[in-house]
Amino acid sequence: MKAQTCSVAVIGAGHAGIEAALASARMGVDTVLFTINLDAVGNMPCNPSIGGSAKGHLVFEIDALGGEMGYAADLVTLQSRTLNLGKGAAVHSKRVQADRAEYKLYMKRVLEGEENLRLIQSEIVDILTEEGDGCTRVRGLVTAMGEEFAAEKIILATGTFLESEIFVGDKVFSAGPDGMMPAKGLSAALCRLGIRLQRFKTGTPARVHRRSIDFSALEEQAGEVEITPFSARTEEGALDGKCDTPCHIVYTNAKTHGIINGNLDRSAMYSGNIVGQGPRYCPSIETKLVRFAGKDRHQLFVEPCGRDTEEMYIQGFSTSMPTDVQQDMLKSLPGFEEAEIMRYAYAIEYDSAEPTQMLPTLEFKCVSGLYGAGQFNGTSGYEEAAAQGLVAGINAALSVKGEEPMILSRSSSYIGTLIDDLVTKGTSEPYRMMTSRSEYRLLLRQDNADARLTEIGYRVGLIGEERYNKFLLKREAVRREIARFEKTVIAPSEKVNLFLTELGSSPITTGVKLADLLRRPELSYEALAAIDEGREELPRSVRMTAEVDVKYEGYIKRELAEAERQKKLEDKKLPTDIDYTSIGGLRLEAAEKLNAVKPLNIGQASRISGVNPADISVLLIRLGGR
Repeated sequence: MKAQTCSVAVIGAGHAGIEAALASARMGVDTVLFTINLDAVGNMPCNPSIGGSAKGHLVFEIDALGGEMGYAADLVTLQSRTLNLGKGAAVHSKRVQADRAEYKLYMKRVLEGEENLRLIQSEIVDILTEEGDGCTRVRGLVTAMGEEFAAEKIILATGTFLESEIFVGDKVFSAGPDGMMPAKGLSAALCRLGIRLQRFKTGTPARVHRRSIDFSALEEQAGEVEITPFSARTEEGALDGKCDTPCHIVYTNAKTHGIINGNLDRSAMYSGNIVGQGPRYCPSIETKLVRFAGKDRHQLFVEPCGRDTEEMYIQGFSTSMPTDVQQDMLKSLPGFEEAEIMRYAYAIEYDSAEPTQMLPTLEFKCVSGLYGAGQFNGTSGYEEAAAQGLVAGINAALSVKGEEPMILSRSSSYIGTLIDDLVTKGTSEPYRMMTSRSEYRLLLRQDNADARLTEIGYRVGLIGEERYNKFLLKREAVRREIARFEKTVIAPSEKVNLFLTELGSSPITTGVKLADLLRRPELSYEALAAIDEGREELPRSVRMTAEVDVKYEGYIKRELAEAERQKKLEDKKLPTDIDYTSIGGLRLEAAEKLNAVKPLNIGQASRISGVNPADISVLLIRLGGR
């Protein structure tokens, strides 16, 4: 059978695969996207929400680079909220409840209409390689129906499908999420190529029919009226007041806990059936009870799956209990006494790759032209997956075109932090992004994602001229407003001091710059409008970024200085063919870790677990980088 051809082949049409395929195709590269089921493109097998703590930052960054997730989420938003508003600006994170069905339909339409992209329903069972120039490189792939596709680059975005198994109590069967087929055979093909796989586990709660819930017993959770869009493609204010679908909160109780604790031996998590490592930060409800035994209740979120469905998602109630126990657990909750389960909860176990086998481009070190993205790389979450897919797609396309790769630093983005964590430290559990993982939180806010990454998106070809010019205008508006705050002086007066006193701020006796007033913790940009005469009405996004840049100027300068210091270490390159055990003075543990990761530079080497500052000093001395 004659092989078909493409330049980039993407395996899997989840959130990673979608971004990878769109990026590659939009950069002018002939791309094919394979999926087991065309009806499941962009599926959200868990909660149909986008964003959240740190995850919202990722979505803004994906959009700034030219990805699709943020714009799609804006179009299908049911409710929007900004988390952590009681804390500093660095951790403010947007989260939306999305319409699951509409999201899938939108993404499929976008893929189908994309020039340079073919969308094919077919399972991939083998990767074809060849030897040349002293390395193994990909040359194509094989479908379950025996078709061969020649490809220069292949991106693995298989999600939770590789040799996946579903667990409900003592019932175990081969299946993918949402009752789809598992991917069989590809894991064995990867192992033959020398790729190390690991077994991870995740899970999802039951879905309940809306009519069977007594919402009067639940606490209503309203969304925002003024909504900042994820995407620069969405007009500011376009979503205001239009995304008002309510969500609700309910709490577990002593009866719920008694049912769970009395049936722990029937949970697949505790019966010994599951061997894969589960996510630390999104555990099953039985794991929460075991881990936090002294807690008398746990918060659950009751959220809609879409406008045109009656399914309600019970966030925080993930379990692998048998179906009869699931019924009892749900009926013990206030308002759920008559609960009708539409989909039972389950745990799913699947193969993923150890990510330290990859370069920061997400290309495998041992197989040239083979890339990994998403849950295949050991992460959890739609946003982490989409971010990696975008990076893999960009780098695969750049490589086809013979251009330099795109490597994002930790100080540039949460995407850079995510990938650096994976390829440098690896992960022993499904990784999720959190703001605490970054040492540059004030630099990496969601309001300035465009300022950090739009230039890069423009350079690689994913940001068009019109959008880029719009970005330049916004950047200049922010600069002008900051400059105005720094030069505008407020003179002392009865009106000014009365205003300051009413807000709990010290009155002034001499002229004070607006910027210095804004830096007072009790004052805000919005509040200062009362004494800031002649202020121009600016877009919300401009006001927000200008305020944070002024208010936290000292802290931002400190982080910029640290980022510059780290950049100097990143600039000290390390040879990739060195045997670190041959370097005298290095501890054995450090040499073994360095050989396993093969860091590209001193900065990356310094972040490897088990490598300490003394080892870095040895490297700098031995390799002439004093």
